[in-house]
Amino acid sequence: MISKLRIRKIQHQDLHFVYKSICELEDEVLDFKVFEMIFKENISNPRNLYLIAENENEGLGFISFHTQNLLHHCGLVGEVQEFFIHQKYRGQGVGRLLINEILDFAEQNNLKSIEVTTNKKRVENVAIYENLGFTLSHNKFTIYK
Repeated sequence: MISKLRIRKIQHQDLHFVYKSICELEDEVLDFKVFEMIFKENISNPRNLYLIAENENEGLGFISFHTQNLLHHCGLVGEVQEFFIHQKYRGQGVGRLLINEILDFAEQNNLKSIEVTTNKKRVENVAIYENLGFTLSHNKFTIYK
């Protein structure tokens, strides 16, 4: 396990860490000004939970979790929107700790379910999510505009 690992809520000063992580995850350079606007909106929304895992020197990864009331669940459902662990820290339990924080949040807030979607190009993520307790139960279809 990584020494001095801490998980906390993301704050505005974490913007650059999250931006660099998402650009790496998506393998593209995103518009920083638009990203910053969305970041500020999302971390200030009380229905969302944004967490960072860090040691005494650097950020190791982060997770973003959004909740909403859905009619077909007749209650509150959460979805992991972004989940990123830097390559050198993968396989060391950082992701599991972040997911455990989400599970605690879900239990405290009586969520009906937790969902996560992964891009088909990230084939390895299916096994990772199953190992974390998720079940492959749905198909997701997308139209890009």
